[in-house]
Amino acid sequence: MSRNLLARYIWLIDTIRRYGAITREKLNELWMQSPYSDGDPLPRRTFYNYRTAIEELFNINIECNPTTYEYYIDSGDSHQASVTDWLLNSAAMSNVLSSVKDVSDAIFLEDVPSARLYLSQVISALREHHPLHFTYRPYTRVNPTRDVVIEPYFLKIFRQRWYVTGRNTRDNAIKTYALDRMEDVSIGSDTFVPDPTFDAEKFVRDSFGIIFTQAEPHSVVIRATARQAKYLRALPLHHSQREEIHDAFSDFHYHLRLTQDFVQELLSLGADVKVISPPELRAMVTEGLRKALEQYEQG
Repeated sequence: MSRNLLARYIWLIDTIRRYGAITREKLNELWMQSPYSDGDPLPRRTFYNYRTAIEELFNINIECNPTTYEYYIDSGDSHQASVTDWLLNSAAMSNVLSSVKDVSDAIFLEDVPSARLYLSQVISALREHHPLHFTYRPYTRVNPTRDVVIEPYFLKIFRQRWYVTGRNTRDNAIKTYALDRMEDVSIGSDTFVPDPTFDAEKFVRDSFGIIFTQAEPHSVVIRATARQAKYLRALPLHHSQREEIHDAFSDFHYHLRLTQDFVQELLSLGADVKVISPPELRAMVTEGLRKALEQYEQG
């Protein structure tokens, strides 16, 4: 696909989403002002071809209201919308970066190492319900675990790494594996039937990061400085985030499980945040701070 064609798809999606609902007349008016037009309207046949391509590429449906004759984006459920946004943002970023090779020495990106080798294989197994076979090298052990077989249930990206979660067939347990620690990955020829009682969205809903437990979620309150609150407001830590704004600080409320991933995130924010509740989380963060201080006291 040409870069120019992808840019046209993205322009069309962004324009319709920005207006919420838009007529063909208004869309044509904006199209003629865009860099993709020579001052001519968007032909009807081309518009419908773009709609079809956008649905196939991004799983985004451009629908028409038969009463108002306005076009709008059918977002689907919230999870589908978030995946669509991620795909769209990635495509838009790829489209932009492919045109800036002349200034590539002035652009610095974060590496996502686990996306290169095995992501396409894992997605294929996930889509077609094939088991994954691999060797796993966890950071917590010297020797690798060989002949791991899982039935993949879902993928998640966290802190620049991709993780796959599924049923480990040997242990009959749901486990999570980092793609950058997997070796000799292959897709089994047989297929499996996913557990109909497993709800991936429910499984991750009350978790932060990739540590998934069956513990009960807690009501968490974090107090942030006015400055730090701006960052948390712009990029929430969790979908359950709710803010209470005060004169000199903000209290952020969450509903999630207490995991080491979340503790590490709070520790990374340093003195700009303080755990108000629950006591269990305060104790976990305090212990993390104590151990960090011991590193310096011991010389």
